[in-house]
Amino acid sequence: MTTNLPYTDGLNDPQKQAVLHIDGPLMVLAGAGSGKTRVITQRIVHLIHQGVAPHNILAVTFTNKAAKEMRGRVEELTRKYFPSDRAVIDSLPTVTTFHSLGVRLLREFHDTLGLRRHFTIYDRSDSQKAVKQAIEKAGYNPKEFEPRKILSIISRAKGDAITPLAFKDAANSYPEQVAAEVWERYEETLRAEHALDFDDLLAKTLFLLREYKHVRETLQARYQYIHVDEYQDTNRVQFSITELLAGEKHNICVVGDIDQNIYSWRGADIKNVLQFERHFPQATTILLEENYRSTQTIIAASNDIIKKNQNRVEKNVFTNNHEGEKITLYAGMTGYEEAEYVALTAQSLIADGADPASIAILYRTNFQSRSLEEAFLNFNVPYQLLGTKFFERKEVKDVLSYLRLALNPGSNADLTRVINTPARGIGKVTMLKVIEGNRAELNAGAAAKVKVFDGIMSDIAKTAVEKPLSDTIKFIMARTGLEASFREEGTEEAMERIENLRELVTLASRYNDIEPSEAVEQLLESAALQSDQDELKEKEEQNAVRLMTIHAAKGLEFAYVFITGLEEGLFPHERLDDGRTDQEEERRLFYVALTRAEKKVFLTYAHMRTIFGSQRVNLPSSFLNDISQKHVEAAEPKGGSVSSGYETTIYLD
Repeated sequence: MTTNLPYTDGLNDPQKQAVLHIDGPLMVLAGAGSGKTRVITQRIVHLIHQGVAPHNILAVTFTNKAAKEMRGRVEELTRKYFPSDRAVIDSLPTVTTFHSLGVRLLREFHDTLGLRRHFTIYDRSDSQKAVKQAIEKAGYNPKEFEPRKILSIISRAKGDAITPLAFKDAANSYPEQVAAEVWERYEETLRAEHALDFDDLLAKTLFLLREYKHVRETLQARYQYIHVDEYQDTNRVQFSITELLAGEKHNICVVGDIDQNIYSWRGADIKNVLQFERHFPQATTILLEENYRSTQTIIAASNDIIKKNQNRVEKNVFTNNHEGEKITLYAGMTGYEEAEYVALTAQSLIADGADPASIAILYRTNFQSRSLEEAFLNFNVPYQLLGTKFFERKEVKDVLSYLRLALNPGSNADLTRVINTPARGIGKVTMLKVIEGNRAELNAGAAAKVKVFDGIMSDIAKTAVEKPLSDTIKFIMARTGLEASFREEGTEEAMERIENLRELVTLASRYNDIEPSEAVEQLLESAALQSDQDELKEKEEQNAVRLMTIHAAKGLEFAYVFITGLEEGLFPHERLDDGRTDQEEERRLFYVALTRAEKKVFLTYAHMRTIFGSQRVNLPSSFLNDISQKHVEAAEPKGGSVSSGYETTIYLD
């Protein structure tokens, strides 16, 4: 019996059981903050201690950050427990991401697939350009079949382990038939360029393992013990790769939390967890239910939330930590009051000794960051935005470029940016002739396209001097075709771009009382100055409050967490394209947000929020009713202009 090993000191019984498990399939269902990374790294140490060669061990996760941290921890532990064993120290386990593993294997077996060893990897922009060319080669109009939408269809099919031929055979609608035809030509381009796209790094790896027995057997002999972190986020291709690598021995350990499955829109398949024991009948399942991160109050509230979900494996996360403070609920009259409250409360926490970097401000969608950034700047609270700053988002910069060009037709930088955004069939040669003032050299077709663009700019210039600024922004969204192109694309990312543009309309409405031309100038000046200031702050303020989406916060932890915008339609989020809400996934997202917190959670919402330039009266999020009232207290305003004389209403059962 293997007991009392130094690397198991401090582990609870389920953790120790997972670490000491060696042969056969193992599924560890790990609640938030339950020490799952520690279990994986200690298990790897135990395998080495039991005589498994380090190079026969593989651990795969999703992000470079997570892989780097896990790799560092494994290296630290091997030096600690095998200090004089050069064979161990010089032959470390493979700890990597799925995509990095794919690149490694495809380069190693490039001859088998007829690839160049140094093949090109297309990024999303490269892929979109190639798909656009493929659409044209197939005889279709890229304006009718938007390249980004076609690429999204292809990407999802690759993630579901569907081949181009199988997709073509199953296509039962005209758009799918078009996508199948375009896919064929897109693949021709990739082959001609000796390139793979991001999805191919996994799809081709799966093909390699399925179709070539000698490769499969070589890798099964090499990777005899496999670990998969964040298993709930795997798609069909990733599941199949790990299943094939595990071979008949099934020495595979997967660690995940079905309650943190928040990427179904990217193809993550929750069935990979739910059906693990069916795929691996001899599987051992271990629940890690003790949370080491959060207070009892936070854990109780998160359990209240997640137990409402039906599509999950039952577990009850608990903690032996102290009870902690109640969750604070704040209801602002407006979105601006909400942002002020958040900034002032963060300022107060810092004044009381909290480390700024220990505070996280979380929101459901990117557009919410704009008012929060403004409040943090106004009250001089150090912050760092994780993700793209509002005025640096492509779609926002595009609209501002249209505005600048309307004021200054000689701005070639803005002309270059927007003349073909969205795509109008105006090529680089045509654009160069326009910039150089050689329009007389354009052929009839090119001249006609440029004339259409000139008409758009003329209409924008006229509107900008006659209409209120918010109306001008709305006009640009419609007249240029930007909003229509995003709606046609129909992806989650495209819908978020529309929301960001709507937030720009909301911001512009503040200038509606100013003479239109001056309002345009003030908005452009404000955008330029705020971008510069944000960039400066990010460089200087390393120790700063973090602002980020909940998706970006997954895997992180903070002492203090604010979850903002808890309103029906915003969180839980209602999609702009079809009005649907995936209640279970939204609830999992709220669960993830709550369990990022160690000490204290603040929940906030606004009774009225300006969206798309109009004030909307909001219902508080239905999630608030799911939390027992005994865990929640009303907020105390923190000075400033927040809710002066305003009685906060709490909506709880």
